[in-house]
Amino acid sequence: MKVLVTGGAGLVGRGIQSVLDAGEDEEWVFVGSKDADLRDRQETMDLFERVKPTHVVHLAAKCGGLFMNMRCPVEMFNENIAINTNVMEACRLTGVKKLVTTLSMCIFPDKVTYPIDETMLHDGICSQGLMGYAMAKRMADIQAQLYNKQYGTNFISLIPTNVFGAYDNYNLQDSHVIPALIHKCYIAKRDGTPLTIMGTGSPLRQFIYSHDIGKIIIWAVRSYADTRPLIVSVPESHEVSIKQAAEAVVKHMDFKGELIFDTTAADGQMKKTANITRLQEAMPGLAFTDFDEAMKTSVQWFIDNYETARK
Repeated sequence: MKVLVTGGAGLVGRGIQSVLDAGEDEEWVFVGSKDADLRDRQETMDLFERVKPTHVVHLAAKCGGLFMNMRCPVEMFNENIAINTNVMEACRLTGVKKLVTTLSMCIFPDKVTYPIDETMLHDGICSQGLMGYAMAKRMADIQAQLYNKQYGTNFISLIPTNVFGAYDNYNLQDSHVIPALIHKCYIAKRDGTPLTIMGTGSPLRQFIYSHDIGKIIIWAVRSYADTRPLIVSVPESHEVSIKQAAEAVVKHMDFKGELIFDTTAADGQMKKTANITRLQEAMPGLAFTDFDEAMKTSVQWFIDNYETARK
């Protein structure tokens, strides 16, 4: 088995590399944007012809936080549609045996009952603020289903919740909540200023450590045989508030300054709880890294790699 991992230099790709124990009959090839522009059909085909994978993990995407999505919705849609289309067509043309694509929880309808499960995926329109990216990622599931139906391919989709860990994007304008908290806390400690968090800190989120999702993706490549999309997350009992996440960052950054919650700012959605019953049934005994321990490792990585981290 030869596994090609697109987006292999990013957060989830590095998570896979951190926990990978490849057998003698496995070869994993991790590639990034420097190896091929997956928006380009010919460059994508050239990559597949060079690597000759039997299996593919597709992590590559144009992504960013809310502000980027609001600034560039057309680019977010068009570029992700192009990337996904080119990768799936290359998989078909080169006879790839299995494609595992990662999507995002933002692809679910904006108005939905909780906890969210996989059957709700196409029940309504997604958030207006994330429309371009979210609809392009949702279309990846549609594309996979259509390829499977017409060509008999084995394309599956995993839908992770909020992933965090080393090698994240720490840009304060375009990053997600935990890397943004880490970077803001680092600056506050360095400059001797208060750390201000927008909102009350009350919203709850299911954060999954990059090493844990790495283990699940490796399992999916080797063993998962269901082509229905699968939510990948910690259970509801592991939900953490934004306040708890901020306090964990403060603790492991050893920040002694003032922590302020700006309650005049909007909190956003209070919960986005996901149901992981199908994941637990497919992977009995699945265990997750303790949140505090994962945060400690993630914060220390950023401190040690501040000069070269994406920011």
